[in-house]
Amino acid sequence: MQTITDTDRLAEIYGAPVPRSIDKVVPRLTPAYDRWIRAARFVILSTVGPEGTDASPRGDIGPVVRIADPSTLLLPDWLGNNRIDSLRNIVRDPRVSLMFMVPGSTNVVRVNGRAVVSDDPALLAEFEHKGKRPRTVVVTTVEEAYFQCAKAIIRSDLWGEGDRSAEVPSAGDFVREVDAGFDGAAYDAGYRAYAEGRLW
Repeated sequence: MQTITDTDRLAEIYGAPVPRSIDKVVPRLTPAYDRWIRAARFVILSTVGPEGTDASPRGDIGPVVRIADPSTLLLPDWLGNNRIDSLRNIVRDPRVSLMFMVPGSTNVVRVNGRAVVSDDPALLAEFEHKGKRPRTVVVTTVEEAYFQCAKAIIRSDLWGEGDRSAEVPSAGDFVREVDAGFDGAAYDAGYRAYAEGRLW
């Protein structure tokens, strides 16, 4: 297989970037980006650390992040599996990328910046929900924000495909592959009820 080993070769293949793809980048949230991000209930948090990269889906009942100011985003870390891959990465390498998605929109909003993990009691209290607080909050300083070209979502018809979950393995199927005695069907059947009490 022929591989590309330098950026000059990439430039030969692709040519110059479309000017608007560079010009659209802003160093902090403008009113339009503020409005878009406040509508997003889902974001993918990407980090990097000594063991490699990590991309973690995050979601919430309302805005997935709180906008403290045009340069600061607050992402509460609600209950999960305690792997803390993303948090461990941020503590050692603050570079992060956030990819916000809104169902039905063919645009994606991307934010790149640097983050810290905070367990400040006053900050955690700001996110209290149903008597529960996140254990930490990821505080991201925005360095650049821009919307992603809609071609990928248009090409995939992401929002028009409908429910295709029956076509793919379930969580129980994945576990059963590494644990033959695991009752994947029972796990799948009961997971929603199990998760409902552990979302926050």
